[in-house]
Amino acid sequence: MNRTSYKERISFALGNLGHSAFYGALSTYFIVYVTSSMFADLAPSVANKLIGLITSLVVIIRLAEVVLDPILGNIVDNTESKYGKFKPWLMIGTIVSAILLIVSFTGLFGLSKISPLLFAILFVIVFVALDIFYSFSDVAYWGMVPAISESSSERSVFTVWGSFTGTIGWNGLTIIVVPITTYFTYLATGKHEQGSAGWLAFAVIISIIAILSAAATAWGTKEKNNVIRESANKEKTSIKDVFLGIAHNDQMLWTSLSYLLYSVAYVATNGVLFYYFKYVLDKPNQFWIAGVVATIVSFFTAPLFGMLNKFVTRKVLFSIGQICMILAYVIFLTAHDNPTLVTVGLVLFNFNYAQLVTVLTLTDAIEYGQLQSGKRNEAVTLSIRPLLDKISGAFSNGIVGFIAVTAGMTGSATAKDMTASNIHTFELFSFYTPLILAAGSLLIFLWKVKLSEKAHAQVVVELESKLATEEGITTPTNVVTQQQLISAPTSGVITSLAELNQAQPSLDLFEGTGYVIQPSDNKVYAPFDGKIRFTFSTQHAFGIESENGLAAIIHVGMGTVNLRGAGFDLHFIDGQEIHQGDLLMTFDRQLFEANGYEDTIVMFFVDPKRIQNFAVDEKHVQHGDDLQPISFK
Repeated sequence: MNRTSYKERISFALGNLGHSAFYGALSTYFIVYVTSSMFADLAPSVANKLIGLITSLVVIIRLAEVVLDPILGNIVDNTESKYGKFKPWLMIGTIVSAILLIVSFTGLFGLSKISPLLFAILFVIVFVALDIFYSFSDVAYWGMVPAISESSSERSVFTVWGSFTGTIGWNGLTIIVVPITTYFTYLATGKHEQGSAGWLAFAVIISIIAILSAAATAWGTKEKNNVIRESANKEKTSIKDVFLGIAHNDQMLWTSLSYLLYSVAYVATNGVLFYYFKYVLDKPNQFWIAGVVATIVSFFTAPLFGMLNKFVTRKVLFSIGQICMILAYVIFLTAHDNPTLVTVGLVLFNFNYAQLVTVLTLTDAIEYGQLQSGKRNEAVTLSIRPLLDKISGAFSNGIVGFIAVTAGMTGSATAKDMTASNIHTFELFSFYTPLILAAGSLLIFLWKVKLSEKAHAQVVVELESKLATEEGITTPTNVVTQQQLISAPTSGVITSLAELNQAQPSLDLFEGTGYVIQPSDNKVYAPFDGKIRFTFSTQHAFGIESENGLAAIIHVGMGTVNLRGAGFDLHFIDGQEIHQGDLLMTFDRQLFEANGYEDTIVMFFVDPKRIQNFAVDEKHVQHGDDLQPISFK
């Protein structure tokens, strides 16, 4: 396996430490700064109008920026430099957005005091540029994962490590924001409060961390000339493609809607927790507890998911998380100033599996959609969750700004200034509304999302059966008979599909044309030159196509779809150009046996009507041995 070094893994992970911290400062704490300090020197009536204007502009800009992501991705993908295509944009995006974040936290140098109109115009320009360059760094950072390694398992390692440090970066802000903003405000004014000087220092510190983290990734990783970057397939996923992909796949649609409701509630609540501690509990200096609790809980939730999912379904885990979230809102509404109850509420709020379950269910929806429509929308699926995160972030920004203004939690206001009406308004929009969203998310997932692990395994079985007997991946443009040289994809005893079906009539899955090999080792090799067309999300099967249009699927193991990817180590990425004899997969035969599954390998041809005069003799072969050439139309 093409294993990467720990230096590369750590360097990549460090990048998301600062990247996520920067996003948290931009998406959550910038609005806090706007509502509390940006317009502190203006009359309350003018300040509230400007806060409402800025909040609305942020929502509009962030929603509009979603449409730009495919364009930015295309720019990154077409970049050529001696440093690669991702690193330049990672550094440019991070540095420019960091400078613009600092400018934003200066209140545009107090321009609102001179001309509110000019301030609004300049704010739009600065914030649009800030969001665009942040998106450049975001696209470049996550886009470089397949450029670092072609191994599926290694790319998973990079993603997990990056997500882990990202959690630390995001939750770490909650721990440090109050101490930093208070300390630097004290240095500048002698007052023990959070003021403009403190928020500016906070922005500077986070920007420096983001730049250093990006530099660590750029310095410590190496972009390789792998096929995903050199592929001739340059089709990009537009915003239209994303929405069409959702609309034409009901399971993708319901899963996306369920996640969107959850995400709006979760992100908005994270945004108002600061106000909860400062204005409701009157304990702003204890806000760090929220960050510590979130960080500790996140250390356990991901490992627990893998263990729990062996005994209970994803739907159960999703339900447990949403029920915990709903209970957390009930506690926040009733805890008053009881620190123990508040802490319990924070634990429950962060103990959720919505994101993990959503990613897995959306991934399974790839095969579901392919079975329903015949189209495999992998790129669309990969675009959905980030798209939903951006949409929920935009709405959450608007919610937080609205709450701050309507509840009177702006400017120099303190907890002592809060009336019963203020607290009621805060609770209505900060806890009751997200509670309803969380409950709605749960109801939709329980009643509308049918794509369970068991259901997906059946979908894969039906899809493979359909592919084995019906029209294939590509449609031939002529009826000229061609020949394709085939080599054995593994070592073992080879027979035909027909003989397998005669020997085991219960296995009615493979009714087409192809080979059955009882393997003598645990490796699968490319049987001919061509390209990897797709991989099932369960990793037990993948589609390949020769240069002259012959399409086949290699299926490893009987019943191994139920392992959901465990025991399979892929040595390719989708879209990769492959050559006869390339090692494509290793698999764990002992794991198969321990779970009661056979390790039989099946290679069947898609659209068998095109195959002419197919025959195979039962014999022992070594991988790479020539088989009878395939004649096809």
